[in-house]
Amino acid sequence: MGELDLDPETTKSMFARVLAGAFALGAIVACASSNPKAFQHTAQGGTGEEYVIGAADVVRVTVWQHPELTSEMTVRRDGKISVPLLDDVQAAGLTPKQLKTNITQGLTGSIKNPNVNVAVISPNSQTVSVIGGVVKSGPVPLARDMGVLEAVAAAGGFTAWANKNDITVVRWVDGKRVTYSFSYRGYLSGSADADVFLKAGDVIVVPE
Repeated sequence: MGELDLDPETTKSMFARVLAGAFALGAIVACASSNPKAFQHTAQGGTGEEYVIGAADVVRVTVWQHPELTSEMTVRRDGKISVPLLDDVQAAGLTPKQLKTNITQGLTGSIKNPNVNVAVISPNSQTVSVIGGVVKSGPVPLARDMGVLEAVAAAGGFTAWANKNDITVVRWVDGKRVTYSFSYRGYLSGSADADVFLKAGDVIVVPE
């Protein structure tokens, strides 16, 4: 292939067009990365909240250098677990960090400088229910930052007759029934408030 013989003016013009294109592309990328409709989480869900232990969760309590005090246990329906040397300890309604603090304080009188760790092995209390126009209605495990579509997918997906644009999320807040609307069409359009981030106990109703 022969070399191109370009005069200085032509070269300058081509360089200017390439530079302008690069700036335009950069502006598009910047707009996309800061688009709140694409990335903003709504205040309707529990995004970023610390995990709260509930009944049926399986927790592991580890006491460093004291294997006889280390065990895995299921949180009972009364919200308590049985810890050696302490008997029953309230677990439900607490974060792992809070439960760790309580167990550490309780063991301080029995062992020297207890080093305690609390981990949730199975978050069985964290479920939402999906009913109506899905393949398998019922409870599904609640994953962190789970939205409506993720819950529907866990329930097997929409049925052929599901009304995807008239979904309702039912939640109880301070003893009051609160509802949120979800539209599949609105979600696909990238609307900033289209999704609802779920909390344990939510019920997703998909009409048919």
